[in-house]
Amino acid sequence: MAFQSILWGKAGDGIQKETLEAPACFVDLNLDQIVKAVTADRQAYRLQPFYYTYLQDIALITYRQEIARDLEDERLLKQIRSFSQKMIQMRRYLSLVEQLDFHYHKAGWFLESVAVYCQAVGCLAAELSRAEVKARGLIDFKEYLSAYTASERFQGLQKETEEMKAALATVTYCILIKGDVVKVRRYESEADYSKEVEVIFEKFKQGAVKDYIPHLPGAGGMNHVEANILKFVAKLYPEIFSGLDRYYENNRSFWDDKIILFDREIQFYVAYLEYIEKFKRAGLKFCYPEISSKEKEVYVREGFHLALADKCLREKTPIVCNDFYLKGKERILVVTGPNQGGKTTFARTFGQLHYWACLGLPVPGKAARLFLYDRIFTHFEKEESIIDLRGKLEDDLIRIRDILRQATPRSLLILNEIFTSTTLKDAVYLSKKIMERIVALDALCVWVTFIDELASFSEKTVSMVSTVDPDNPAWRTFRIERRPADGLAYALSIAEKHRLTYPQLLERIPS
Repeated sequence: MAFQSILWGKAGDGIQKETLEAPACFVDLNLDQIVKAVTADRQAYRLQPFYYTYLQDIALITYRQEIARDLEDERLLKQIRSFSQKMIQMRRYLSLVEQLDFHYHKAGWFLESVAVYCQAVGCLAAELSRAEVKARGLIDFKEYLSAYTASERFQGLQKETEEMKAALATVTYCILIKGDVVKVRRYESEADYSKEVEVIFEKFKQGAVKDYIPHLPGAGGMNHVEANILKFVAKLYPEIFSGLDRYYENNRSFWDDKIILFDREIQFYVAYLEYIEKFKRAGLKFCYPEISSKEKEVYVREGFHLALADKCLREKTPIVCNDFYLKGKERILVVTGPNQGGKTTFARTFGQLHYWACLGLPVPGKAARLFLYDRIFTHFEKEESIIDLRGKLEDDLIRIRDILRQATPRSLLILNEIFTSTTLKDAVYLSKKIMERIVALDALCVWVTFIDELASFSEKTVSMVSTVDPDNPAWRTFRIERRPADGLAYALSIAEKHRLTYPQLLERIPS
């Protein structure tokens, strides 16, 4: 039984590897929005830490990719969902046991929870035995589950549960009520008068009529009268109920820890695959990227911003995909072009693609080769704080200094419109100094900037430009193309479109 974890392979207990806080880049890259959407229907599983913990091991990334590929089989995914639903039911019953007050009521629901567990595990084992899984993780789990269900422990639990339920099914009794006195005795084959009453009143039925009987919400527990009746029934069948006592006491920890862990960890894959299904139905592509820890020649075909695509689907607006690549000595994508042209979205897409890739999940795009980074550093505009009393330029400099101190050649740097608060001359000077450091570091970088000179800074920089409609410069295509920077911001086109140029404003202002 080599299986340890469906997320961490044979490395050990996955719980020890969880990251409880989101990485610093999460908000800047809109990853927080995506994870919130992915985990929305699975709060009980506490999946966020799994998405906060990116991998540093290509073998483990491949391990996860194999599992995700297998789970794209709808039949297998359906069985995993069925297993998960039963496990949710089991936990609901166990939670109910903790809330109830009366002993045999608790013991009865405990018995039901064990029965559901045995059914969930048994059904999943049977389905996996027929499934043609290829992923090493699922093969290991399949073998573990097969051995577990054949074990003396599980077989004994299943048999004991079935026998206990069968014994309780034989319990029959009569309740005699006279005034405020309630008596309980064994059922002795008395006639069932309820059927006779139904037959007698059958002739008074008038078909479907409105029901005027008030329906009060049922209580979740058991009142003291019901509890005492159950106590009397237990005295009538001492052997059966003493057996229930022993069952309840001896099977308090009936579950297998690895199966419980599997139930939680498998949701990491299922939640994400279910989330991206709507994008696939819309015709968008996802792929399993090739990951390299040494080669920095990366590329993506038809990549897109996942959070923005989600919004576009809701609003029924077009989703724009973009390509990029770095080859040879190229390391830095310098993105220029008109405002509101998709430059920041492109930068975020670059970061998102690498992040999902290093979780071992399929990424948005038709094909991709990405880099195994050690950390993603982002520098996006932030509001000035009255607490630290720093101006925007000072804040930009301090933040970029901290990034350059921590970054390594394996880091990803994503910089978005820095030094916008100073003069163009100073911005060019400072940007070139920072570019020198990044070039020397040999790190991968996307830099969104209004400074065209950076696009041709060295052999390591590549110019990417956000494009507009040639016939209507005010219309953004949101396509980012690999070409020399053209130095056009098209701000005047936007102003003309919204009638905000100086002559247009004069026309609109009453004299």
